[in-house]
Amino acid sequence: MTIHSATLWPDRRTLWRWHFFAGLFCLPFVAFLSLTGAVYLFKPQIDDWIDWRYDHLPIALSPSPEQDVQAALSAVAQGVFLAYELPRTVQSAARVLVSRPDGQAVRVYVDRNTHTVLKTVLEENRFERLVFRLHGQLLLGNVGSVIMEMVASWTIVLIVTGVLLWWPRHQRGLAGIVYPRLGTKGRTRWRDIHAVTGVWTSVFLVLFLVSGLPWSFVWGHTLQSVENTLGRLTSVKDWEIGAVPAAAVIAGHPLGQPQKLPAKENMDMPGMDMPAASTSFAEGDGISGLDTVVRTASTLSLPAPVIITSSGSLWTVRSDTQNRPLRESMTVTPDGHVVKQETFAEKGLMDRVIGYGVAAHEGQLFGKMNQAVNLLVAMGLLMMSSAATILWLKRKPEGSLGAPLALPTQTYGLGGIIILIILALFLPELGLSLVVLALANLIPIKTKP
Repeated sequence: MTIHSATLWPDRRTLWRWHFFAGLFCLPFVAFLSLTGAVYLFKPQIDDWIDWRYDHLPIALSPSPEQDVQAALSAVAQGVFLAYELPRTVQSAARVLVSRPDGQAVRVYVDRNTHTVLKTVLEENRFERLVFRLHGQLLLGNVGSVIMEMVASWTIVLIVTGVLLWWPRHQRGLAGIVYPRLGTKGRTRWRDIHAVTGVWTSVFLVLFLVSGLPWSFVWGHTLQSVENTLGRLTSVKDWEIGAVPAAAVIAGHPLGQPQKLPAKENMDMPGMDMPAASTSFAEGDGISGLDTVVRTASTLSLPAPVIITSSGSLWTVRSDTQNRPLRESMTVTPDGHVVKQETFAEKGLMDRVIGYGVAAHEGQLFGKMNQAVNLLVAMGLLMMSSAATILWLKRKPEGSLGAPLALPTQTYGLGGIIILIILALFLPELGLSLVVLALANLIPIKTKP
């Protein structure tokens, strides 16, 4: 088979074959991501609905966070204080995060009037955490993260080939290009729904895919390696790379460093692969001064949720809001004095770029309008995937995959080759899979005489 590259762009049959096989692999995942992503978009509202009863308790008259923590620790065998979440209202229960001996984080809800435990739940079992791991890791940990990264890489190929196939060629009018011809019947209508919806959503989908890459296992660690080799691209990272235990995220180490948790036994977190950093409690019983620190935190007006953790002899008060550009972190002394402040604007350029991207990805950058736009895109992607499936089922012969037949010669085009090389360099898993495909193509296939 001869492969020509003298022309600028690939021939239509070559584009179609690449688009077909990329779609066959990616579209089921795209539909799955659209559904799980649409649910995760409304994480704040869903969390509020699940926890409604714990935010409508009698008004706390004389709260004592230290007593709340003691009650939470007594509810978790061999539990160690991890963090205290600042109550949002005077009617909210205290949320105390406790680390178990196995490294799991437990969220304990405590009545702030009676200091009685109302509920305990593993952080990893909370609904929003399950959806998060389902969306990014298929509940398979780092293996799932690698799979989803491969899907993201080939989805970008799917988008590029799809746009090139959609590109108008000697076609008059905007029907079938800018808007679908819904009045037609059969394959033309489904083709228009697939192609037009795909083009309109492709820009958003690329932004979603790129903004999600820093969280993935291979790409995220590659970015980290580049940073360590070439210099400080980022400063304080606050996104997760691959599968990271909730306890590490709560403690303020979302990269999953083998931080020694503030525990009696100084338990190492599982699955860590970076230099250790010490984190210990304040002197005494580990929570002395928390009442004062909470009072100070209440006056700082940080966006919720506000997490309070111990860092040596000092305390850290930080906002973990999904709208990352609004995040701030304060270092507070046990007597309530703020000695250091860190804002989003002080982070490195890459931190800020990723922060804006992730906030937009999660639908939190510009409020409910962001949620509405993302939901519209998710539904568009689901419609596009459904239309593609219907088209495939309509055209494929019975008992056959229905793939476009390969021509005796293929024209990749100089522009197509350049784009493919750029994508392969930018997306490590795509580059590796292309090498595997190229090698497999060189293996002669023996046929029976």
